[in-house]
Amino acid sequence: MKFSTPRDPAQLAAFINLRVLNPEHEHWRRGVEAAVVFAREHGDLKVPFTYRVPEGEEAEGVGWPASLAGFPLGQWIADNRRFRACGRLDGDRVTQLEKLGMVWSHYDVAWEEGLAAARGWAEVNGHLLAPLGATHQGYRVGIWLKNARAAARRALELEQLQAEGLPVESWSGALSQERREQLEDIDPSWCPAWPVEWQRAFHLVRLHLEEARGTLPAEPGEVMRQGEDLGRWVRAQRLGWDKLTIVQQWMCEQVLGITPAAEDEKPPRRTQAEKWAINYAAARQFYEREGHLRVPRKHIERIVVGDDRAEREFRLGAWVGNQRSRAAALTPERVELLSAIGMRWS
Repeated sequence: MKFSTPRDPAQLAAFINLRVLNPEHEHWRRGVEAAVVFAREHGDLKVPFTYRVPEGEEAEGVGWPASLAGFPLGQWIADNRRFRACGRLDGDRVTQLEKLGMVWSHYDVAWEEGLAAARGWAEVNGHLLAPLGATHQGYRVGIWLKNARAAARRALELEQLQAEGLPVESWSGALSQERREQLEDIDPSWCPAWPVEWQRAFHLVRLHLEEARGTLPAEPGEVMRQGEDLGRWVRAQRLGWDKLTIVQQWMCEQVLGITPAAEDEKPPRRTQAEKWAINYAAARQFYEREGHLRVPRKHIERIVVGDDRAEREFRLGAWVGNQRSRAAALTPERVELLSAIGMRWS
C-alpha cells in the first residue's frame, strides 16, 4: 500500500481495522478516528464533555481531517463510558479505546488532574502543605488537598473500626490506600494529625535551619518564608508548649531545637477584663480599617499589644460572635462600646 504523502501509523492502523478488517457503524468509525488524533496530540483521552473537533485553520495546524470537523468527541467519549458501565460496549471496542489512553471513570480523571496539580505545586514549594487558597496553573490545589485529607482521615477512621472488630457500613468518601501512597510519595507529611498550618510552619522552620546552619528565628518579623512569620511561630510554640501533643513537643525539641519558655519569659496572666479590652481593641482596629464589624467567623486579627509591642493574633470572628450570643449577659457599658463600632446584635 503506497501513499503520495506521509501517513500517521496509528491513524492508518485504525483505518484498516475499521474499514477493511472489521467494518463498523459510521459514527463509531468517526469517533475512533477523532480519538486517534486527540490521543496523538494530548497523550490521552481525557476529553472535555463539550469538546468538538476544531475546524478551519485551527484543525489544519494539528492535523485534523476535514471530514471530522465539528464531531462531538467529548459526547462520544462520555457515551462510551456509559455504554461500558452498563455492559453494552463490545470487548474489542473497549480494548481499542484503552490502547488510545481511555480513562473510564470521571472520578479517576478528576483525581489524576488534582494529583498532577499537587505534584506541580510541591515541585515549586518543596512540600504538599498548601494553604487553602493555593493554586497551580489555575487549578485550586489547596481545596483539592483539603478534600483529599478529609477522605484520608475517613479511611483511617474506618480502618480503626475494622481493627476493633466493629462493623463498617460504607467506605463511601474514603481515600484508597493506593491514592494515599501516591500523595505520601510526594510528601510523607501531607496529611498530619494536627492542623496543616502547624505542619507547614514546622517544615519551613526546618528548611530555614538547614540553610541558616542552625540559627533559629526568635522574634516576630525576623524571618518570613512563603508568607509565614517563622519567628512568631517559634515564639508561639515556646509559649504554648503545654498545648502541643507529645509528638509535636518531640518534633519541636529534637528536630528544631525549640524548648519551652521559662516562667520568667511568659507574659503575665491577664484578667478577664484585660482580655475583653484587648479583644475590643482588635474589634475597633477592624472597624476603623473596614468601616463595619461584619467579621467572618474564622477571621484572625493581628494587633500590637503589651510592653514589648509584639504583634499578637486574636480570633476576632469567634469573639464577636460570642459577644453577640451573650448580649444579655454583657454590661451596659460593653454593649454601648460595641454598638459604637457597628456591632449588629441580631
